[in-house]
Amino acid sequence: MKSKKLSESIIKTFRSNGFVLLEPDVLLDSDFIIERSGEKFRSSMLTFDREDGKTMCLRPDLTVASCISFLQKKSSSKIYYSGQAYKRFNKKGSDFINDQLGIEILGSKNQIQDDLKVMSTILSSVKKIKKKKIQIKVGDIGLYKSLINALVMPERWKLRLIRHFWRPEYFKELLKRLEKNTDIDAVTFDSDKKRFYEMKKLAQDRMIAGRSVSEILKRFDKKIQDPRSFTNGKEIVKIIKSFLKINCKLSELDEELLEFTKKNNLKKNIFKNIKSLLNLKKLNQNINFIANFGRDVEYYSGIVFEVFSGNKEIARGGRYDDLLKSLGAKNNIPAVGAAINLKNI
Repeated sequence: MKSKKLSESIIKTFRSNGFVLLEPDVLLDSDFIIERSGEKFRSSMLTFDREDGKTMCLRPDLTVASCISFLQKKSSSKIYYSGQAYKRFNKKGSDFINDQLGIEILGSKNQIQDDLKVMSTILSSVKKIKKKKIQIKVGDIGLYKSLINALVMPERWKLRLIRHFWRPEYFKELLKRLEKNTDIDAVTFDSDKKRFYEMKKLAQDRMIAGRSVSEILKRFDKKIQDPRSFTNGKEIVKIIKSFLKINCKLSELDEELLEFTKKNNLKKNIFKNIKSLLNLKKLNQNINFIANFGRDVEYYSGIVFEVFSGNKEIARGGRYDDLLKSLGAKNNIPAVGAAINLKNI
């Protein structure tokens, strides 16, 4: 009964902020999810085989499921959902079922305004049901990408450092390689080169994993430029590690980034897309910026945040401007959303 009342209170807040109910499908095509949303989902999904041989799964993530429904049903762009996600966890005794209430702005037209809208709506909902001190931590994957793209190093390294940022252990290994100036091994390089020339023979408009062959070839063309002569890896790694150590109050972030760019002789404007983050000051809330936060979900592309009370995570969300295209949209569709974890309330 208590859970039902909490849900009703949260949903009322969602509706009053202009969000419309969307009920995403419970069963999804397993291969489709893995191919288009990242390998990380594979180990956590609950799957079964249909009679026709197709592998299906219970939705492991309500954001992905909502995006698929949005594309299929052409629903409202400001949606909320109430339902369960089904996922395996590494911790012993963890429940497979995660009750969630969430909101998404799909086709976000104003990044600064919509990031604030999602965060303020979630915060208002949480404050109505939680008495303990509420805190927020934020990160921004976009700032990390801006830094990597501004550093002077081979394009191949930039692609890998951005692509694998969400895999902390493998990312550490990449930094070690870069620091020692030992680039990707010759076998991997030669394999990429062989694949590049094989794909040049395919129809350029053929779609593979949500991208055309021509798009993939452009990326491969950058990757196969042999960068083994690069010798400044140690300094680059030092700068990256220094950035990832930034942990400060949001109100101090602009000064921290300015100091960081000066110290490392970088251009002042590499973090020019910081307005959406700084706009969150309007929440009048205790917010900490952590550069190393938000790396555990592959599809996040911009701002990421977590609302917590005590040691419990109450809500989490972020911006994911590339996800809808990977799920079948013709072009990138900017989007931002968040979900409340009812189990922790």
